[in-house]
Amino acid sequence: MGKSSRTAPKVAVLMGGPSAEREVSLSSGRECATALREEGFEVFEIDAGADLMARLQEAQPDVVFNALHGRWGEDGCVQGVLEWLGLPYTHSGVLASALAMDKERSKQVFREAGLPVVHSVLASKAEAQARHLIAPPYVVKPNNEGSSVGIYIVSEGTIAPPKLADTMPDMVMVETYAPGREMTTAVMGDKAMGVTDIITDGWYDYDAKYKEGGSSHVLPADIPAEIEAACLDFALRAHEALGCRGVSRTDFRWDEVRGLDGLIILEVNTQPGMTPTSLVPEQAAHLGMSFGEICRWMVEDASCNR
Repeated sequence: MGKSSRTAPKVAVLMGGPSAEREVSLSSGRECATALREEGFEVFEIDAGADLMARLQEAQPDVVFNALHGRWGEDGCVQGVLEWLGLPYTHSGVLASALAMDKERSKQVFREAGLPVVHSVLASKAEAQARHLIAPPYVVKPNNEGSSVGIYIVSEGTIAPPKLADTMPDMVMVETYAPGREMTTAVMGDKAMGVTDIITDGWYDYDAKYKEGGSSHVLPADIPAEIEAACLDFALRAHEALGCRGVSRTDFRWDEVRGLDGLIILEVNTQPGMTPTSLVPEQAAHLGMSFGEICRWMVEDASCNR
């Protein structure tokens, strides 16, 4: 795992960065850094900016723990920097990260793997605001952001297309609305960990994910055995189809009325949150694994050429 002269491997925890998910990344990074220190690692924290390469070259860590979320940290960019520097790092590699962050391309991979997704189209922001590109109900969202940043739900019977915020990117995804329950399954290595049912008052958006009281989690989910088995199977297959490594998390919607036919994959997160309210640590704890142990596992799993 690095230089044998050190008794405590040196871990650089990357956090923050310039994405829309900066604050959540800072929270994830601090929690993971604290846990890794308690596990006996020598840890230092880096708020990833334009000087990231220079700071890493100066620090010379044995392993990089990637706690970045969103663009640049989750889309293959920082993974390319770490490959260039030859630094072992956690989570998925360049290609899997880029594929998973691009919602339309990842859907193409899922379709080819026989995994269920809803119909969607890519369009310019101007087109999405000019007319209904698919029949309502549908969702408009960025094609390459995570954590439900910038979600617009167009209800059935809505006459006018949505007015999108100036912060929305020039290209957006317009996706058929998937009704039902929000569920998620984490994958760690080659094992799907469990199924969590996420209870919210409305859409599972950024605030519901990260603000205290924004959502409640039922683990294990109170669902039929057939649906639980399908979630575990689909999450592992999605992880493998994208070429993910380390830990990922697959989000689902399930329409109970339609049974197994009502289960669809929303997306795969290659850098799932590691905050006190996060889903992956909860599923690990349900399997008897502490927060420190899952952070240690990620460090010990780190490598290049991922």
